[in-house]
Amino acid sequence: MNVAAIVAALQWIFLGYFVVLNAVYLALNVIALFALRRYMGQRVADVGPALSPELDLPISVIVPAYNESLTIGESVRALLQLEYPHFEIVVVNDGSKDATLETLIREFSLRPFPEAYRVRLPSKPVEGIYRSTIYPQLRVIDKANGGKADSINAGINAARYPIFCVIDADSVLQRDSLRRAIQPFLDDAATVAAGGTIRIANGCRVSGGFMEEIDLPRHPLAVFQIVEYLRAFLFGRLGWSPMNALLIISGAFGLFRKEVVVAAGGFRADTIGEDMELIVRMHRVLRAEGRRYRICYVPDPICWTEAPEDLRTLGRQRIRWQRGLIESLKLNASLCFNPRAGAVGMVAFPFFLVFECLGPIIEVIGLAALLFAAIAGYLSVEAFLVLTGLSIVLGILLSTSAFVFEQMSFHVYPRLGQTLRLFLFAVLENFGYRQLNSIWRMYGVFLHLRGKPAKWGEMTRLGSWRRSP
Repeated sequence: MNVAAIVAALQWIFLGYFVVLNAVYLALNVIALFALRRYMGQRVADVGPALSPELDLPISVIVPAYNESLTIGESVRALLQLEYPHFEIVVVNDGSKDATLETLIREFSLRPFPEAYRVRLPSKPVEGIYRSTIYPQLRVIDKANGGKADSINAGINAARYPIFCVIDADSVLQRDSLRRAIQPFLDDAATVAAGGTIRIANGCRVSGGFMEEIDLPRHPLAVFQIVEYLRAFLFGRLGWSPMNALLIISGAFGLFRKEVVVAAGGFRADTIGEDMELIVRMHRVLRAEGRRYRICYVPDPICWTEAPEDLRTLGRQRIRWQRGLIESLKLNASLCFNPRAGAVGMVAFPFFLVFECLGPIIEVIGLAALLFAAIAGYLSVEAFLVLTGLSIVLGILLSTSAFVFEQMSFHVYPRLGQTLRLFLFAVLENFGYRQLNSIWRMYGVFLHLRGKPAKWGEMTRLGSWRRSP
């Protein structure tokens, strides 16, 4: 086969990849649009009291914490003020090397509490259980270091209620988030998990653990991530949810039915993407049992978290996410093209395998090969510009459509200046930022293939959005 034939084949492969990819994205957009309109109609109709204390489902809020001494007090105080009738807070100190436990003991008057601790899921040894003498609904589990998944399992073992919620210790929930996130469990008893929306807190002002002012960050890297999160949540997860084909609920904020998670084996401590792996495994186990279930995304409950503002930290995060994706699919490969698995096995799993897992390789190598072919004269400049231009235009369309969804529904950023800046960055992210993400993700694939152990790494946090009350 000569070079011209190879270049022609690459053109068709590259074009076919983007046609199929964007056809699926377009379909998800349409599904998400109808789902969002239906949800907003239900939200407007909800004019009465949100929940009656006699009818609510009690929730155990599990907060894994590692070296969070600077913010753990503020975070727990904020959780204690959530607008929900019946909930408990279980903070799991994962062998912190700083004063996280001492801070909790001091600020919440903790005392050792000799309760029975039933080990239903494996975790590192529990070294102590404490209960607040001021807030009866607050308990702290002190355990040996084992990582986030291990800490969540320990929290599940200690949880008293049938529904548990997992949030990061450094995140901020809106006060009505539990009330909105629990709604799928009230609407349908078959609901086993539900996730909310993650938003970027950089540039905002949080005081006393609650959002006081919403604004855009100054650093362009964080603004790019706002657009990226809008796209991932408002048409990505919202598009998969109505098909019951959602493959991930963010580890920063998700609600789960405890008995189903325990039966599935809990969170795996030997994976880097424990949040996605659990959801994919729950699909596999429940489908194999022939059980009716529902895993859904609720767009309204919001959890605010800090995004990295330096390339090194962001790159490590995206590499870790990619490796977590690969592990999640690999460990549950029997779902792929399994007709008994419905849309999750026939559509979502193959899509994530080809376009999310292997896609970065196709994008980066494909673009590089086409650029080389154009420079070497094997491909006309016009053809190269058409192919690359098509991918950029479709990327802009997807980013701006997610931005439009946001403006049509929740309108979190209401000021004109915020709107114009977000729209500008929805366009600009297609000229470098998305390509850089593809390079990071491709590197994550290569690291996995080499068998190099995955590590979380350190997250450089600025905390400039937090203010003392």
